Amino acid sequence: MSNSAAVTPNDLSAFWMPFTANRQFKKAPRMFVGAKDMHYTTSDGRQVLDGTAGLWCVNAGHCRPKITEAIARQAAELDYAPAFQMGHPKAFELANQLVQLAPQGLDHVLFTNSGSESVETALKVALAYHRVKGEGSRFRLIGRERGYHGVNFGGISVGGIVSNRKMFGTLLTGVDHLPHTHNLAKNAFTRGEPDHGLDLADELERIVTLHDASTIAAVIVEPVAGSTGVLIPPKGYLQRLRDITKKHGILLIFDEVITGFGRLGTPFAADYFGVTPDIMVTAKGLTNGVIPMGAVLVSSEIHDTFMQGPEHVIEFMHGYTYSGNPIASAAGLATLETYKEEGLLQRGTELGPYWADALHSLKDEPNVIDVRNIGLVGAIELQPIAGEPTKRAFSAFVKAFESGFLIRTTGDIIALSPPLIVQKHHIDELVDGIRTVLRAIP
Repeated sequence: MSNSAAVTPNDLSAFWMPFTANRQFKKAPRMFVGAKDMHYTTSDGRQVLDGTAGLWCVNAGHCRPKITEAIARQAAELDYAPAFQMGHPKAFELANQLVQLAPQGLDHVLFTNSGSESVETALKVALAYHRVKGEGSRFRLIGRERGYHGVNFGGISVGGIVSNRKMFGTLLTGVDHLPHTHNLAKNAFTRGEPDHGLDLADELERIVTLHDASTIAAVIVEPVAGSTGVLIPPKGYLQRLRDITKKHGILLIFDEVITGFGRLGTPFAADYFGVTPDIMVTAKGLTNGVIPMGAVLVSSEIHDTFMQGPEHVIEFMHGYTYSGNPIASAAGLATLETYKEEGLLQRGTELGPYWADALHSLKDEPNVIDVRNIGLVGAIELQPIAGEPTKRAFSAFVKAFESGFLIRTTGDIIALSPPLIVQKHHIDELVDGIRTVLRAIP
């Protein structure tokens, strides 16, 4: 049976879908059965332009031959190897290549299976590092309002999206949050980094004064806050955070699950902004979204601090059954090769101005209150319907799918992050489609 002829199961009730309005979806399912390059194929045979790189992850486009072939070869050769006390060559090779690609000084890699696991790993590394150094009083973790760091307990504790936190009790103790940087009154319709808001980084000094630096282990931020609706840091903001954390001996963690692997037109956001953290969290684009995998890059200072004591003793009691899985490692290597061969990590720089012009052409469309862009990521913020928050953007999402293109919505914000193989005519099609949808929905 071909993909286009695939039949939707008669019963959809068993699968409790993630981050989905399950009852609404199951009344009118939106099913993909195939994909190639910039498009999905639906169960009724339609082509849908991918405006979101899947879920911020399919950076090289869909079903790329080098990646799919590498997975098939690896599955036939070595399907699984124990992750603890044993190794296989491809995990080490992938770590080597990541270190070469990453900003100088991030020289060691821990592998995970997702962005959420990468965040948990980074937070645990930070806490344990201070403990090993003899500074076990540094137990506090500082996140940011509207931040998204996955859905595990550490991630939702340092995260700042209320709906992701409110159901789950006290979470981790000792966590505090910086204010978010979104300021529509001063920064609406900015291209790239907004001018206003640098002073918000100084709120970290207030938090340090409140808790004392001796109790704070790490600060974690997304360089560009993605899942909350593409909040771009004010000019100088990340450098100011770096300066303050260094001053007080606090680790700085960048969550680059979304921004990593070319989204801003550089390998990582750390390169784009010229700010190197102590720990960098990645996933998504690492394997082009094909197989779950994440990677946490840490500085030599952190790594070497653990490498003390008897050599036969495990230095860091952490890991996963699938850390550095052979098939995921093969996918990662083939993905990095694809990025390199096609210059995809720089595409956002080349296409950025065209992307910005296209997005900002929506400024005067109905209910648009802001447009934001950086690299090959963008957002269109809509005026909420009074008393019915999120409804307007969700209507746009459904209408867009019916019209043949995929967008992502969060609250009343449309977020866009096309695969890095996107061409100008795809951008035109996507933006013109959104224009038509905005004029059609209430």
